[in-house]
Amino acid sequence: MGSIVFQAADGFTLHGQLYGDPGACHSALLIVPAMGVPQRFYAAFAEWRAAQGHAVFTFDYRGMGASRPAQMKHSLRGLGADINTWAEQDTSAALAWLDAQVSRQTPIHWLGHSLGGQIFGMVPNRDRVSCVVTIGVGTGYWLRNAAKARAYVWWLWFVMAPLAMRLYGYFPGKRLRKVGDLPLGVMAQWRRACLNRDYLVGVGGEKMRSDYAAITTPMLSLSFTDDEYMSARNTTDMHAFYASAPRDMRRIAPQDVGAKRIGHFGFFRQRFAPTLWPQVSQWLALHTSA
Repeated sequence: MGSIVFQAADGFTLHGQLYGDPGACHSALLIVPAMGVPQRFYAAFAEWRAAQGHAVFTFDYRGMGASRPAQMKHSLRGLGADINTWAEQDTSAALAWLDAQVSRQTPIHWLGHSLGGQIFGMVPNRDRVSCVVTIGVGTGYWLRNAAKARAYVWWLWFVMAPLAMRLYGYFPGKRLRKVGDLPLGVMAQWRRACLNRDYLVGVGGEKMRSDYAAITTPMLSLSFTDDEYMSARNTTDMHAFYASAPRDMRRIAPQDVGAKRIGHFGFFRQRFAPTLWPQVSQWLALHTSA
């Protein structure tokens, strides 16, 4: 296990964390983070998976967590990045780095949390991935968000975000206690997507729509009835873009696993190691030689 420094194709320096031994692993797993969530949030799950004989790699998108430039500690103004940059440059580089550490016979799996599952179809080297697991993944289309979130996202998209981006030149989410700091381009594109019924695919156009529809990688979707952001409709709509992929869609209620709450972030809490985490390992074992 150790900290890794690597570069995107455009030269931007990124930071990741490696768990397990890629030279002696059954399979490898790339954990692709949610919007505004640092890679350290996934450490407990990564350690658990690595303890089973798998190599796991986590990373931060540019501007996030350990990949935030030191000179931008207090402001992300001037950082040129949007969601396409995070997918096509940063995530692609993380996948390429992991691929270079393992043999060509070693399957690489993708575990995407929220945004991390939405952008799979935008990553150019995605064909190297054998299986995809999505956690709490749906579209961000605001009129189909979970009922409790709609008033909040209306305020975010029509009032707070436009004003904050205009005033600060980025989204100062840490100061506002919303999402976290985000580059201007990321927040602007995310806003456009969340106001579009077809989300990122709608904003991306027909080429992106056909790219998603052509994907045949098997997928496991774990979504949760008490997710404070993603409704069942959001989840169904997002995975429908992966039209050619075999999809195992599981919607889980907290009581199904003896819990009071799971929510959008709960899956990665250590307390779900005996109940939710094995669903991922078991499904991956069934779908690969790992």
